[in-house]
Amino acid sequence: MSSSRIPRWAVRAAMCAAVVGAAVTAPAHAEPLWPGGPDVPGVPAIVPAPEPEPVVAPCSEKARACLQLSTNNAWLMDNGKVTFGPSPMSHGRPGYETPPGVFKVAFKKPFHWSTLHNAPMEYAVFFNGDIAYHIGPTEEQSHGCIRLTPEGAKAHYEWLEPGDIVEVVP
Repeated sequence: MSSSRIPRWAVRAAMCAAVVGAAVTAPAHAEPLWPGGPDVPGVPAIVPAPEPEPVVAPCSEKARACLQLSTNNAWLMDNGKVTFGPSPMSHGRPGYETPPGVFKVAFKKPFHWSTLHNAPMEYAVFFNGDIAYHIGPTEEQSHGCIRLTPEGAKAHYEWLEPGDIVEVVP
């Protein structure tokens, strides 16, 4: 081995020391290179994540609840702004269609028993005769009622009051 050659292990050791030294001397507030970046507490992103688009429902500012039959989505609203949703829902099957229109909440009951269909209706909010919001399987169509998830039905029950406007759009 000649004295003019640096041993291979010495080169490797120097490179490792340089990498470790660079990591130690790197700025304490390194920022990620993509929006949102990794979730590192106290480390801001170089490019801030874009603001989320506001949720928009296809109903008027008068609606306190909005149902869209074509998408099977329901929203709760306050002066035209969405406060909850979209929430998955199902509606009336052929022969028992849920009609589009503008309705008012008639009454609500935390637990109602349908004598017509011999079935429970938890968090029932009636808005069009015997048509109501209530908990039910959202993957199956109903006899006209709006079936919601437990979370969605509870939110609608707590938000809506008799006289509130419910809009049902195609």
